[in-house]
Amino acid sequence: MSANRKITTKDLAVMAMLVALNIILSRFLSISAWNIKIGFAFLPVVFAALYLGTWQAALVGALGDFIGANLFPIGAYFPGFTLTAALIGMTYGLCLHKKQNLPRILAAVLITEICGSLLLNTLWISVLYGSPFLPLMATRAFQCLLMGIVEVVIIRILAGLVPRMVHTV
Repeated sequence: MSANRKITTKDLAVMAMLVALNIILSRFLSISAWNIKIGFAFLPVVFAALYLGTWQAALVGALGDFIGANLFPIGAYFPGFTLTAALIGMTYGLCLHKKQNLPRILAAVLITEICGSLLLNTLWISVLYGSPFLPLMATRAFQCLLMGIVEVVIIRILAGLVPRMVHTV
C-alpha cells in the first residue's frame, strides 16, 4: 500500500485484528518480569509492516501497547513504551514493506532490538522504577539477543508467507 493510497474498510479491519492479536500475544501469551519480556507480540506489527505499510505498523504497535496497558496492565502505564512500540512498527515498515531480504530483516531486527528494546525500553524502565540504567541494560541484553535471533527466523518465514496469504484473500 502506498502512502497516498486511501485506507479501505478491509485495511481498518485487518489493523483492528492485528491490534487485538498484539494485545493477546503481549498481555496473555508472553513471559514477563518487571524488566524482561519474552513473547511474540512483534508478529502482528511485522505483519502490518509487510502487508499494510509503515504508518499502519506504527499504529498497530502503538495502539496495541496503549490499549493493552490500559485494559490489562502489567505495571503502571508509561507513554514511553507506547512511543517505542510506534517507533518499532515504523522501523519494521521502513525496512520491510517494499522488499524483504535477509539484510533488510537483519537491519530491522538490529535497529528495533538495540534502539527500541535495549536502549529506549531500558531507559523507560529505569525512569519508571528508579533503577540504574547500565546494570538494568546488562540484564536486558540477553533478552534482546534471544529475541533478535527468534525475530530474524520468524520474520524470514513470515516474509515468504505474507505474499501468498495476501493473494489468496
